[in-house]
Amino acid sequence: MTLISEHVEPDTRERILVVAERLFRQIGYQKTTVADIAKELRMSPANVYRFFDSKKAIHEGVCRALMGEVEAEAQRIAAIPGPASVRLRELMKTIHRMNSERYVGDSKLHEMVEVAMEESWEVCVAHMELITTTLGEVIAQGAASGEFEVDDLEAAAMCTCTAMMRFFHPQMIAQCADKPGPTIDQMIDFVIAGLSPRAKAN
Repeated sequence: MTLISEHVEPDTRERILVVAERLFRQIGYQKTTVADIAKELRMSPANVYRFFDSKKAIHEGVCRALMGEVEAEAQRIAAIPGPASVRLRELMKTIHRMNSERYVGDSKLHEMVEVAMEESWEVCVAHMELITTTLGEVIAQGAASGEFEVDDLEAAAMCTCTAMMRFFHPQMIAQCADKPGPTIDQMIDFVIAGLSPRAKAN
């Protein structure tokens, strides 16, 4: 009986998150209620509250799942053999592409990101920390091979992430879409040039 319960609970949590994400996309986070989610699942709101103690907790779960997909792809790219600069470029372009596709082109999900920034900041912080760590791993590998010249790996990872914020942060991607500025390739070229070995003076 315990084994059945252990399998049912994670499955029900996952179903709640899948339905919640669909409703957030369809009618928006603010308009979606726990009762709406329960109705779609043919269960009572009280049953939903057995798995998530609030709508905010459901929202955080959906955000973690969406951000987790970006993190998993970033880590996959970081682990591919090959030159660090090639992987770093692919890593940064992929983060930008995934965040643009899932948040910026979808006004309802964009609303959900805005709420996350206001109400669930710790979820966003954890995501950016993991992305910064992943960038740092690739930079460290490039430094070890002599491809990059870095005095402070932690600072290099944070500076790289900060430099790319216009292309990483969903709200900034949307706000800067029609504003003048460098292309993502120009910004990546600039970042990689900053990491590359400096020419030694005679």
